[in-house]
Amino acid sequence: MPARNDAALEFLLSRRSRPAKTLVAPAPAREELREILTAAARTPDHGKLEPWRFIVVEQPAMARLAALCEETGTRLGKSPEDIAKARSQFDLGQLAVAVVEVQTQSPKVPAIEQSYSAGAVCLSLLNAALAAGWGANWLSGWASHDRGFCEAAFGLAENERIAGIIHIATESSAPPERPRPDLDAITTWMSA
Repeated sequence: MPARNDAALEFLLSRRSRPAKTLVAPAPAREELREILTAAARTPDHGKLEPWRFIVVEQPAMARLAALCEETGTRLGKSPEDIAKARSQFDLGQLAVAVVEVQTQSPKVPAIEQSYSAGAVCLSLLNAALAAGWGANWLSGWASHDRGFCEAAFGLAENERIAGIIHIATESSAPPERPRPDLDAITTWMSA
């Protein structure tokens, strides 16, 4: 029988993201965040390309990103409601980690596998923050997919894009449980 890690399995079976709007100060200090980033960086990575990097957005930078969301939304003709929603993650944010997908030319590792690895880093970062006792939420939204916003906000190179923005701070209220997928409806068993 394989050795079980019941504590880790119980965490994964009960994990729940915390809505970003419920995250309040304090946020992790840099040394606390380094442990979380270290755990996230242990993500599967075919070819050891490290097709991702981190940009830590500390609270003082949030106001600049919120204003940039509003400028970008106006440029794109977004509704006031869409602009307000996009701004809110930065208006309310205490600390966030932008996971940047870095596409590298490789004869062995297809671009899609690099994208999957960047997505896996987002989930690993989210889970590491939750396991460390923080509240955390993985957000993106239209602004994080707009090239102009990403270049102005994060200085992204041409071969980079935002995989996700993980907000991390103190949980102010426990979220209610939500419906989960019907395992039988999404699982096919192949025996031959």
